[in-house]
Amino acid sequence: MTKNLIKGIVLICIVIAFTSCRREKKETLGNTITIDNSTAENLFSDLFKVANNVSQSEDGIRENGIGCIDSIYVDTLSMPRTVMIDFGTDDCVGDDGRIRKGKIHITYTGRYRDVGTIITITPDNFTSNGYLVQGSQTVTNLGENANSQLSYSVNVNGSITAPANAWSSQWTSQRTRTWVQGQNTLTWLDDVYDITGTASGVNRNGLAYTVSVTSPLRAKLVCPWIVSGTMILTPEGYDARVIDFGNGECNNAFTVTVNGETVQYGTGD
Repeated sequence: MTKNLIKGIVLICIVIAFTSCRREKKETLGNTITIDNSTAENLFSDLFKVANNVSQSEDGIRENGIGCIDSIYVDTLSMPRTVMIDFGTDDCVGDDGRIRKGKIHITYTGRYRDVGTIITITPDNFTSNGYLVQGSQTVTNLGENANSQLSYSVNVNGSITAPANAWSSQWTSQRTRTWVQGQNTLTWLDDVYDITGTASGVNRNGLAYTVSVTSPLRAKLVCPWIVSGTMILTPEGYDARVIDFGNGECNNAFTVTVNGETVQYGTGD
């Protein structure tokens, strides 16, 4: 075997290894985007859930229905009305299994069920399952749709930080949440929403992406996770991927399909 041939073989091996490494790194970064987006979806859905929980009684404020709330401060003289929910400074496992601490500030221009009411939700050193949630969420009551279901515009501009400041990511969304079950009962335990719309973000590695919901994401307030629905996530410079949250079971599992290949994430618990 000649020296030139040996050099050629070595060069080919280096190119293959480098290409494989780049492909593996690219896919890892792409999958990180998927995980960061799903985490943001989950955490800001929980923020909505907390505000929803304290907003539905006849007098506008419900007591500690999800557990672990140390106190609820209400200013009924101001306009818009202001509410501060305090979970305390220690981690506490709520009735829904979610671990929370910190405060959430909420303002209301009217009752939760009144058309046109605008609700602004702002976390204050608030963590959910160890993740620090920052930014703001604005909820606007759009009234009833053709099926007599209340719909809400939900816009988010925020960020999440992983436990121990391991990483952080940015997330914005423009969504519509339609109240498909539980609208006519007094308990939040049967409340179910369908979510449509778009989102965008920058993941922990500084990579931007966009999201479009293709089949309504279903959120049951008794479950910490999205239970069904699909969306397309397109990272900048990467192949689009389809994220499927399952068939309605309450678990943390979801699948990601890229170029016909499907990978499952979460434990299914």
